[in-house]
Amino acid sequence: MAEQTKCARCGQQRPALGYAPFPNEMGQRIGAEICQPCWDEWLKKQNMIINHYGLDLMNEDAQTFLFDNMKAFFFDGGAANVAEIDTSKEGTVKW
Repeated sequence: MAEQTKCARCGQQRPALGYAPFPNEMGQRIGAEICQPCWDEWLKKQNMIINHYGLDLMNEDAQTFLFDNMKAFFFDGGAANVAEIDTSKEGTVKW
């Protein structure tokens, strides 16, 4: 894969991720077209989505939901098209 790429998400010329994070076509595309800083940003967003929605990644529907959000994050207009996370109650939940 290319060492430098014009990132499909941020549009900047940066070092490419350099590896396919998944053994499929989407993984190959991310490895070639996404820069490391955008990938790091996705990992944080992914954790927020998993925790907020309580996703069980052993469930195929949850995997599909997460992959759809990943596609939107990287290739369909960025974070604006990713699942909403309500942070207005952050820190107020009592156990």
